[in-house]
Amino acid sequence: MSIAVMDKGSAQPGDSLVSEVSLPALVIHRKALDHNIRWMQRFVTQSGAELAPHGKTSMVPALFRRQLEEGAWGMTLATAVQTQAAYAYGVRRVLMANQLVGAPNMAVIAGLLADPMFEFHCMVDHPDNVAALGEYFGARGLRLNVMIEYGVPGGRCGCRTEAQVLSLADAVLAQPALALTGIEGYEGVIHGDHAVDGIKAFAASLVRLAVELQDKGSFALERPIVTASGSAWYDLIAEAFDAQAVRERFLSVLRPGSYVVHDHGIYKDAQCCVLDRRAELSEGLRPALEVWAHVQSMPEPGFAVIAMGKRDVAYDAGLPNPLLRYKAGVLPAAGKDVSACKVTAVMDQHAFMTVAPDCELNVGDIISFGTSHPCLTFDKWRSGCLVDDELHVIESFNTCF
Repeated sequence: MSIAVMDKGSAQPGDSLVSEVSLPALVIHRKALDHNIRWMQRFVTQSGAELAPHGKTSMVPALFRRQLEEGAWGMTLATAVQTQAAYAYGVRRVLMANQLVGAPNMAVIAGLLADPMFEFHCMVDHPDNVAALGEYFGARGLRLNVMIEYGVPGGRCGCRTEAQVLSLADAVLAQPALALTGIEGYEGVIHGDHAVDGIKAFAASLVRLAVELQDKGSFALERPIVTASGSAWYDLIAEAFDAQAVRERFLSVLRPGSYVVHDHGIYKDAQCCVLDRRAELSEGLRPALEVWAHVQSMPEPGFAVIAMGKRDVAYDAGLPNPLLRYKAGVLPAAGKDVSACKVTAVMDQHAFMTVAPDCELNVGDIISFGTSHPCLTFDKWRSGCLVDDELHVIESFNTCF
C-alpha cells in the first residue's frame, strides 16, 4: 500500500491564499522578488563586480534560475551536497564558500568535475586540508580550484594572519592537483561599535594579499578572483574593492544571499544602514517573504494562538512580525493592518500573540507574518508559493535542503 504525502503549504497555480491554500504556507511576493533580484544585480554591476548569490539562503532552484537569468556570474553554496543539488538544476559555476573536508564530500565534487562545463572553486585555510585535497584529486587525475580563505581573530574559518595566507599559498603551489584561483574573506563576523572601520580594514588587507600573491605569481588565473560580502555590508566591500582598483587586476565577486527575499528584521535594519551610507540609492530592497497562518484559538481576552511555530518560521534573530489580517474565503482579499499585535513566544507548532485593543480578530482569520533571517525560514519548508498582487498563486516552488 502506498501513502501519498502532501507538503505543508502545497498550492496550485491560480489558488487564492485566502481560500484555497493549506496554511501555514511559505509565501513569496513576485513584485518584491523581481525588484530585489534586479536591484542587487544592478548595484553589483555598477560597482564593477560580479554577483554570485549565496544559494544556501533559500536552496530554491527556481530562485537560482531567476538570479542567473538576470545576470549573476554564478552561485555561492556552502556544502558539497548543496553544490550537487544546484548542479542537478543546471547551475554550472559554483563558489563553495567553505572548506571541502572529508573523502565522501570530495567524492561528490570529483563526480561533478567529470563535466568539463562545470566550474568549481572551494576554500582552503590549513595545510592539512591542502595536502588531503592534493592527494585525493591527484589520485584521480583531476585538478581542483581552491581559494585561500582569510579570516579574522575570533571569527569563523580562514587564515588569521597575512603570513599564514602567504605560507598556505606556497603549500597549494606544491600540490600539482590544486590550482590557486583567488582569495576569499567574510566580513559578517566583524561586529561592535567600530564595525565599519573594521570591515574597511579587513577588505583592504584582503586586497593587499591578493596583490602580493599575484605579484609572486601564486595564482593559476591571469585574472584571479577576490571575493567577500554577505548580505549586510556588501556596499562597503564593493566600495573597498573598487577604490583599490581591483577591477583592473582581479575578478571581484560579491556573495550576498538574503537580499533575494530580504526580510522584516535584521536585514531590513542592515538595509537602512546601507541607504544611510549610500545617499545615491533612492530605494532599497523590499521584503518579499512571509509566512501565512490561521488564528487557531483565542482562549483568553487579548490573547491569540496562531497555527505556526518553530517548525514553520525563523525565531533565532527575532520573532515573526504580524503584518496583515485577512478573512478566510473572502474575495477580493483585503488585508487589515495588525502590526500593533505582537508575537511573544513560539513553540513547535504554535505562536503566542497579544492582540491589540482595537484589533478585531476571530478564530479562522488569516494573518501574514514577516520574518527575520530568511535562511532559517526557508529550511523549514519543502515547498512554497509565489503569488501576485491579488494573492493568487503564480507557481509553486520546491526547496532542496
